[in-house]
Amino acid sequence: MIVVSDATPIISLLKIDQLHLLHGLFQEVFIPQAVYDELTLNPVFEKEAMQIKECSFITKVEVGEESSVNLFQRVTGLDRGESEAIIYTDSIGADLILMDEIKGRKIAVQVGLRVMGTLGILLEAYEQGLISKEEIFSGLDILKNSGRYISEALYKQLTEKIKNR
Repeated sequence: MIVVSDATPIISLLKIDQLHLLHGLFQEVFIPQAVYDELTLNPVFEKEAMQIKECSFITKVEVGEESSVNLFQRVTGLDRGESEAIIYTDSIGADLILMDEIKGRKIAVQVGLRVMGTLGILLEAYEQGLISKEEIFSGLDILKNSGRYISEALYKQLTEKIKNR
């Protein structure tokens, strides 16, 4: 399975110390240069940047379609990382894009991409026995307390799915 990620799912998994789930679920995850830069250039997050730089299952890629990315960014209003992730996912025919932002997810779906966010990753990892219920709910609490927005409807949907398994 070929998987491309935007920054937010990776940031969320780093926050809850579950980045390894990406390796367990997908073996390898590709991130465009703009996403890599977003994850590694902020000096405030030096520890997290080092984790990304040393991560063996995250592969940085060049999108190489500068004019397409610029146009896509202007037309959609998405940031550079989201734009590169969508364009790269489409151009290589990847199976899945990991993305959390609502606007980016909607656009990715409109162009025919299969999208999974952080909650979907956690649910899939739970279904495959890679994470416990307790770890999911602990992680969700950490994300909510750190300011990550999780809609009540989505939280409730995830809770129901986990309770019914």
